[in-house]
Amino acid sequence: MKKNKSAKPDLGTAPVGRLLFSLAIPCITAQIINVLYNIVDRMYIGHIPNVGYAALTGLGVTMPLITTVSAFAALVCMGAAPRAAIFLGRNDKETSERILSGSFTLLVIIALILTVIVELFGQNLLVAFGASETTLPYAWSYIRIYAIGTIFVQVALGLNAFINAQGYSVWGMATVCIGALLNIVLDPIFIFMFNMGVQGAALATIISQGVSAIFVLWFLNSKNSYLHIQKQFMRLDFRILGPCLALGLSPFIMQITESLLTISFNTSLMRYGGDLAVGSMTILSSIMQFAVLPLQGLCQGGQPILSYNFGAGNKDRVLHTFKLLLTCCLTYSISMCLLCEIAPGMMARMFTSTPELIEYTSWALRIYIAGICIFGMQIACQQTFVSLGNAKTSLFLAIFRKIILLIPLIYILPMFIPNKVFAVFLAEPVSDVVASITTAFMFYRYAKHKLPALIAANKATADAAKADEEAEVAHQAA
Repeated sequence: MKKNKSAKPDLGTAPVGRLLFSLAIPCITAQIINVLYNIVDRMYIGHIPNVGYAALTGLGVTMPLITTVSAFAALVCMGAAPRAAIFLGRNDKETSERILSGSFTLLVIIALILTVIVELFGQNLLVAFGASETTLPYAWSYIRIYAIGTIFVQVALGLNAFINAQGYSVWGMATVCIGALLNIVLDPIFIFMFNMGVQGAALATIISQGVSAIFVLWFLNSKNSYLHIQKQFMRLDFRILGPCLALGLSPFIMQITESLLTISFNTSLMRYGGDLAVGSMTILSSIMQFAVLPLQGLCQGGQPILSYNFGAGNKDRVLHTFKLLLTCCLTYSISMCLLCEIAPGMMARMFTSTPELIEYTSWALRIYIAGICIFGMQIACQQTFVSLGNAKTSLFLAIFRKIILLIPLIYILPMFIPNKVFAVFLAEPVSDVVASITTAFMFYRYAKHKLPALIAANKATADAAKADEEAEVAHQAA
């Protein structure tokens, strides 16, 4: 197999602090801007005269389907991109390009399947997700158009991970910015100027995602990228893609369970609090997205450094990167928690002008967001497991927080707490705290007992590859 030097040797030599922030800042910016796709839609829709409240609630019901589309992009590429970076650390470019090219093919196939499912069964799914007679027309009007652009979402979100994995975080940010900024411009034009309502919001979103997808494909086939989509590697080879999918199961489950989570929250809140509680949950989930995505941006910035140096066997750089990542994530999560506790009304007013909904959301936010203060610890540890190729542990942790803890608590706590709506919202911080402590304990044991041996084995492999390459160069010179 052909061996190549990585295009990003500074991943293994540059000062870790400067390198992390140079990669993380564009990733954080991209994550913040990326969330604007849905949040801006909600802001505009929530302020549509006369119907904004019902339309906003209807849009909230579509979130399980939207999250599912993103989750499948994560399944393919959030495991594939770290593995491509690990192989770059081992001086194996060909395998990295096999992973990239096969992932592109798989993304297209999945996108086509998802589009057909949503168009055929979308209305029935929305009713199952908590849509009422009032909100179903708005939800279906949005999702039937959004589904047409599924292929754009898959390509833009999925392949962008390979741009960041190479260390090109500024280009990765540009990919997201192009689409998100276009969406911000198109939303008011389609929603208000053309009087298309929620259909206009959906159309603006898929056009914007289409532009982002074109940009990603251009970059990965240009001289600006070290890795390229190669036609001869585009067939589905599950000897290559299988380990990537196994590693991608963790971020997939984290996102797909957001769909189950939204369904659980919406159905429970509809039962105990009606449309007002469901509308409040739509705003809370938007705020939580805004709170968590910068953490994911930090981890995306750290992922190329962790994966590359893990593959190269650089123990000190792996540990240094993790410690710095953990400190940054905790600092941010504590700060975000304080902001929401101090000024919940300010956050609610970003999404609605209805006084009753603002008051209700302000009360609920203080409960719902409380556990995020230590959530930075969980996401730093869990995403580091992914970066180091530890599929089993990252998968367990993804299941543990939402499937084992949060979703059951949504149904169990109302059995014991008189205020049923309070009990539903309380499930979030309880699960956040328990999951964060558990994750930190598991990572400590892994770093102490297993990680050193894995890094040593990778170092031996990387050194052997380097020696072979140097011998070949010397032989050709002679």
